[in-house]
Amino acid sequence: MPKSDSDYDLGRNFIEGKPTVLEICLKTLRHRLPFAFPYCFAFFAVFAIAAEGDSPAWQRVDESAELRELAEHENQSMHFKLLNSKVLDKNSLWAPFLDELASFSADRYQALKPLILEQDIASIQASVASGAMSYAELSTFYIYRIREIETDNTRFINAVISLNPDAIDQARRLDRQREQGREVAVDSMFGIPVLLKDNIGFEGLPTTAGSLALAENHAGNAFITDRLMANGAIILGKANLSEWAYFFCTGCPSGYSAMGGQTLNPYGRKLFGTGGSSSGSGAAMAANLATVAVGSETSGSILSPASANSSVGLKPTTGSLSRTGVVPISATLDTTGPITRSVADAVALFNAMAGYDADDTAMPLISDDSSLVYRDISPQGKRLGIIESFEDEPFYQSAIALLTGDGANAVSVSLASERNPRFSELLGGEMVRDLAYYLENFAAVGVAISNIEELQAFNAENPDLRAPYGQGLIDMMVELELELGAAELEALRVELQSSAQKQLQQIFADGGLDVLLS
Repeated sequence: MPKSDSDYDLGRNFIEGKPTVLEICLKTLRHRLPFAFPYCFAFFAVFAIAAEGDSPAWQRVDESAELRELAEHENQSMHFKLLNSKVLDKNSLWAPFLDELASFSADRYQALKPLILEQDIASIQASVASGAMSYAELSTFYIYRIREIETDNTRFINAVISLNPDAIDQARRLDRQREQGREVAVDSMFGIPVLLKDNIGFEGLPTTAGSLALAENHAGNAFITDRLMANGAIILGKANLSEWAYFFCTGCPSGYSAMGGQTLNPYGRKLFGTGGSSSGSGAAMAANLATVAVGSETSGSILSPASANSSVGLKPTTGSLSRTGVVPISATLDTTGPITRSVADAVALFNAMAGYDADDTAMPLISDDSSLVYRDISPQGKRLGIIESFEDEPFYQSAIALLTGDGANAVSVSLASERNPRFSELLGGEMVRDLAYYLENFAAVGVAISNIEELQAFNAENPDLRAPYGQGLIDMMVELELELGAAELEALRVELQSSAQKQLQQIFADGGLDVLLS
């Protein structure tokens, strides 16, 4: 029998591989031939064990051929040293759900695909409201899909580091609330499965930032996690990321972490990078591994993976969403934000996370009612800043054509091409300070490190496992800590922030711009 795309029925294959033994044993029982009873009993015992474990299993395989192929890629950022994590047994992801997955048939999975794949929150809520599916089935569908993809050595993408063992039970509780008459808005996050980037705290799973140093960091909920859960969202699990939000190594690929391995792009596992550092969040959206995902950004870490994975990424102004309980890089620039498949879903997810957090010093005094409004605004007559250095990019040209076709006026502008060399100093100096604060105030008791120096030493003990691409930025931060005091760091922040604001304000003023297209 030919296998379908999702057919991993090991029990059926077992039967098909041994038809004569099965036939003999059935005849033995039918004709009551006592001499064969022990042999047939043994056969059925083996079959029962096989049937009980009737599920696809992940097995570690030799990656050398794929790595040699990738070494020939024209893009050096695709020259990976490894694909799968050396420490993660993927079978542990879905182990808590074996009973639910065993009763969730391949036929039901196929039947739910049109209701879930590429659908937005409003469509999914409509399907639940109509009785076409339940929230429990929605979460089970995603877990089934994650297992299906990650056990296939031609399709795995390493987008997920961990799954919440209580996700399906939580979804069932929400189903009961709905059955008892709870009203659910069409754009509500109630019952909607969310993947969190694994630097965002959730008390049901470790918060690792992709690092083995935080493998046992069973920290509490981040502020935005509490907000999501208060709005009924299901925390499905944690998404892979570029380790330490890509402020860790130099010349290393986006999407790699020691905990999760190398995140791969669903649109071309060996062709395209994932962007980063919210790599798993972006790839999970492209692969339909959850309804929505949450990322974080210091400089490009939401927008880059959203772009690379053809998703919608919203990088809010720092202070719009809380960072409390998120493993930090920079208090000046860090923010959390949505990665979704539609603008409407980005709005819904943002609003479910929004709220005033008195512990986040970047937050203005806003009310809990602050929210985004999804509106259809015409670009007619708007002055659109076009960056000269991007004008030859095909996707950029397409965006310009769409907007000018709807009436926008294109205005060519130029930006300084050189990145301020002291920008990395600012990020490094703030990460030294802010990570130490996080580890003291939010990390679980007993984690392996308490500061940057201890992280450097931890990785140096086993670099092949913990830092296969080196830890160049960690080394830089250790040196920087000796050179840059608190007063110097604050002066550097003020200088760089003021310079950037003046440059941007000047560009808008000179061109009379309404929007800058980046």
